[in-house]
This record gives sequence, C-alpha cells and structure tokens, in this order.
Amino acid sequence: MKKWLVGAATLGIGLTLAGCGSQSVATIDGNNISKDAFYSSLKANPEAKQVLRDMILDKGLETQYGAKVSTSEVDAKYNEYKAQSGPSFSAFLKQNDLSATQFKDRIRENLLMQAAVRANTRFTPKMLREQFRAYQPKVVVDQILVSKAATAKEVIAKLAAGQSFATLAKRYSTDVATKNKSGRIAPFDNTNSSLDPAFKSAAFKLKSGEYTKMPVKTQYGYEVIQMIRHPKRGRLSDHENELKNQIVTARMGDSNQLQAITSKVLRHRKITIHDKGLQSALGSLETV
Repeated sequence: MKKWLVGAATLGIGLTLAGCGSQSVATIDGNNISKDAFYSSLKANPEAKQVLRDMILDKGLETQYGAKVSTSEVDAKYNEYKAQSGPSFSAFLKQNDLSATQFKDRIRENLLMQAAVRANTRFTPKMLREQFRAYQPKVVVDQILVSKAATAKEVIAKLAAGQSFATLAKRYSTDVATKNKSGRIAPFDNTNSSLDPAFKSAAFKLKSGEYTKMPVKTQYGYEVIQMIRHPKRGRLSDHENELKNQIVTARMGDSNQLQAITSKVLRHRKITIHDKGLQSALGSLETV
C-alpha cells in the first residue's frame, strides 16, 4: 500500500481536535496534557502537512470516483490479502496497528486512486501492444525450496522416478507456508513483484504438467517448480482489460504520474485549510 494511504490514519484523530478547548487527553502526576497542547504538538510534526494533504486527497477521490469502487470489490481484495498472508495475517494487522475495518479503508483508498489513474490514462493501441509483449496470464505452480543445489537435484531425480511433488514438498521444502500444501503458492502473472525474477522466468517457460529439470537459483535458495496451470496467452484482444489493469498498476508506482493525476483530481475541488499553520499542506498540489 502507498505511504500516503497508510499515513492518513496516523494523525487523523489529532487533526479533529482543533477547537476542543483545554480538555485533557492524559494526566501525569496530576498534570494535564490538554487537547489543545496535543493538537499543537501534532501540528508541529513534520509529517502533519503530508497527512492533511492525504486526507484532503482521499476526500477528493471519494467525491469523484467513489461510485466506481464497490464494497464487494473492497471485500474481495481484503480476502485476497488475507488468503495470501495465511496464519500471519492477524500479526500483520497488529504490527501495523490496524483493525480489519481500518485495513479495508486503506484498500478502498488504493482502489480509488487506481480508478483515478485509469480514468486519466489514454490507452493507445501502441501502449497496449507494448504491454502485451510482456504479458503472461496468471499461472498456478507448486514449488519446493531447498538450501542446496544438490538437494534440488535429488528432488528432481525422485520426480523423474515417479514420486509425487506433494510428497517431496512435504519432505524437503524449507518453505513452511507451502510445504504441507503441495508447495502451492498464490497465482501470479508478469506484474508480480514479490517473486524472484529468476523464479518467474523459469515458471513461465513451463507448460502445464511440466517441472524444472534443473535447480532454479533464487535469492532464497534453490527451487524446483512444477507448473499446474499455464493458460494460453491468446490474442491481445482477449486480454485488453487485463492489459489496461497492468498499465494502471505500473502507473501507480510512478510518482510523477501520480502527482499529475492527484493535481487534476483536486483542481476543481473547493478546498479551504482553516489552520494557518497548515495552509501550505498541498504544496505542489496547490489548487489556485
């Protein structure tokens, strides 16, 4: 998730405290820390303007693109993250001090930004052709991760002798998250950035039912990969919407593209920052 999506929750509570008077937020040895003092301290934080900018942008995105992001879409993405994380999902939420509802809010913010990027992208035939050259449909693979090339070769020899991939994964794989699941990992396509490039390259060369005949060296060790389902690439016209989604994903990682689009989103919004100390929060996104 983008930093501007996660940060908005951090200071949002503090920014609502303006004008709340001298009510106490904490007491130490009988000495009160007032809401006014708390707010002033938060406002002085170098990240305060960034957080306010994020909150304003989020409101602008919601106004303009809220109808394009459904609750079911947010829930589906949430469940996808949860399934990919497995047993560690609760620890992830706790580590980031997020409830399930707050995490869904972050997902919605991300999807709103994607909607803005898509709406402000002109998908030319040339752009689609270039994206199609790199395109790989989502594949399903099983993998066995080991620490030594010799062990990987032993696994490959046993596969050639007819032993099942699931049995060998359970016996040999050092990946505790997948070894008891036949080595199955989440489906992935060419846009996946979490897998080692060497792993992806080797996997995409396999046909359904094939496995790598040589160990695949990655940053994590040595892999043996079995292709479970490798859909045919088809024609560009068969995947036009997927190609557009991949282009949007790439643009989501381009800070210059995002700044141009966020400036456009806010250009026609009526924005007033009442606190003089925060009036420069929009910076280069200033809408005058």
